Amino acid sequence: MTVDLRTRRDSDQREVEPREFFDVELPALLASHAGSLPSEAEFELRPLVALVDDDTWVLRRDEAGVIGVSRHEGPSDETVPGLERAVEVRFTPEQVADLVNDQVTPVGLMTAGTLEIVRGRIGRLLDWWLVLRSVLDGVPIHRPGAVDLPDDLSRSFTLDDDPAEILAFLETAGFLHLRGVFTVEEMAQVSADMDAAEPTYSPGDGNSWWATLADGSEQVVRMQRFEQHSPMLAKLIDDERFMRIAELAGSGHIVDRAAGYRTEALFKPIGVVNGISDVPWHKDCSLGRHSYRCCSLTVGISVTGGGPTSGQLRVVAGSHRALVWPSLLDPSTLDLPDVPLPTETGDVTVHLSCTLHMAQAPTEHDRRVVYTDFRLPTPADDQEAARAADRRLIAASRETAPQNTTQAATV
Repeated sequence: MTVDLRTRRDSDQREVEPREFFDVELPALLASHAGSLPSEAEFELRPLVALVDDDTWVLRRDEAGVIGVSRHEGPSDETVPGLERAVEVRFTPEQVADLVNDQVTPVGLMTAGTLEIVRGRIGRLLDWWLVLRSVLDGVPIHRPGAVDLPDDLSRSFTLDDDPAEILAFLETAGFLHLRGVFTVEEMAQVSADMDAAEPTYSPGDGNSWWATLADGSEQVVRMQRFEQHSPMLAKLIDDERFMRIAELAGSGHIVDRAAGYRTEALFKPIGVVNGISDVPWHKDCSLGRHSYRCCSLTVGISVTGGGPTSGQLRVVAGSHRALVWPSLLDPSTLDLPDVPLPTETGDVTVHLSCTLHMAQAPTEHDRRVVYTDFRLPTPADDQEAARAADRRLIAASRETAPQNTTQAATV
């Protein structure tokens, strides 16, 4: 087992022509993978009407339960007869190519404000996204019982524990709780640096997220590039203790210094009524590009402790090995356990970028946490294309981040 789940390189992206894909490639893929796709009893699929320029295709199960795709020859603005319960979506040719090449997901399109659903709900489209990813990537849609997990999911570790045991837990569960990585005194200085940095951020600066509290006040809840404001944090993220975390995964994870910033400091106040502070269930790859960069290690440094009433992190164990909706998902519909990760000051949480997770809203005590990540190394001849694709995806997500509460971002 490995946490390196990458199967694509940006330099190998292929051209996708919608007519060729829907008329030839997709029908062949659906036919060749028919035996591995779940039945109607296991997985309800409402029909999908896909509109691309002047062309219309219908994806649905036939009376025998076989999933297929056919061209609709009527006018593109005509509701296809017999498909009154279908979801109908208009795509551009570029969106079709990006979906096929795993550059974006329906959630990514929605977050960027470019998803045009003519009729129906995004959940029905996400069901078809699962089918698409399954036949394109050769990965089965998750079925109950398909993922084995460690016996004790509440287990935590220290950096002095057996690296083989830590790796085995991370690979199977998709997360880690590391105790006592940093001292209370170090975290107190980082917290003081957060207070000092707060007035230097402002709404619309491109480096911060803001939320409205119940009393009507506006508060910054996410300060990007925070290491530039905190000498202590800048020291800690180059510290030997912190760099050892990257080694735990055994896959050569590195700091991506070319990304432009390394950390985000989060205030998690009580009583948020508008804006993104406590992000709902999502995978960090839910906007797109799972097959190019997963699994990164998302690392949360507990500047203050987090518990059930103070903004703790929760994860769905094993979800990094399950092809499920990447966001907007109610984890109670899965057979995989929802695991809370209470932490003390100085503890660190690690989750794989395609592990479902969420931030629980604080009810009694505010919380402070700093997030950063380690990425898998990109081949030298792929770096320029990969960075350009990452910038395009990040830019699209930031355009609507403060308003879109379903944004899939690091919590």
